[in-house]
Amino acid sequence: MAAFNVEKIIDVHHWNDTLFSFKTTRDQSLRFKNGQFVMIGLEVNGKPLMRAYSIASANYEDHLEFFSIKVPDGPLTSILQKVKVGDDILISKKPTGTLVHDDLNPGKNLYFLSSGTGLAPFLSLIRDPETYEKFDKVILVHGTRWISELAYQDLILNELPNNEWFEELDIKNKLIYYPTVTREPFRNEGRVTTAIETGQIFEKIGLPPFNPETDRAMLCGSPHFLTDVAALLDKAGLKESPRMGVLGDYVIERAFVEK
Repeated sequence: MAAFNVEKIIDVHHWNDTLFSFKTTRDQSLRFKNGQFVMIGLEVNGKPLMRAYSIASANYEDHLEFFSIKVPDGPLTSILQKVKVGDDILISKKPTGTLVHDDLNPGKNLYFLSSGTGLAPFLSLIRDPETYEKFDKVILVHGTRWISELAYQDLILNELPNNEWFEELDIKNKLIYYPTVTREPFRNEGRVTTAIETGQIFEKIGLPPFNPETDRAMLCGSPHFLTDVAALLDKAGLKESPRMGVLGDYVIERAFVEK
């Protein structure tokens, strides 16, 4: 257990029947860059059962927050979804991940492209002042199946833009939110990839299509989502960062765990 800190659950929020989030205490020695992930888990039958989870909270906060789906037969999430305040949870001591500013070329517009709980790392990054200092526009795209899965809307639309701490960063004008759903009527309907291919997303947010001279992107979501969106970025002329520590026009987080 030397590789893990034992933390306490301090808050649990169930968004619907398929999604929940929770906050934990944070060991003072844990340092991470916004957008990174850690291994979290529980002790099951005397052994740690761990999975990769992006940190949804910002690195300056005194707690850690995670966003998860509920899988009835998932080895970890079937148990994790039942945690309550006061329970212990294991968190690795070495954060890592590719969704960091350091691996992106300079640009004008930064797209956070996510599906499902792939939103998590971007919740950390939209609370990072550096995000708004480096880019003129920050476009948060979140694709889900149902409206009830569009979690954290109050944070995105109200809490951050009206936070005095962010006032000088002009978030109200810099942060653009584009939620879209596929299985029920909504103001933005259809897959993220379809919205990009048809130009619908650019028309609605008032920006031109992807341009390798000005646009940068970070991707997190299901494997199919990552493959399809990356193909569209490649077609537009954006170049993926080949590995951590090497600059590119977009970066992908492939450590996406659903169970």
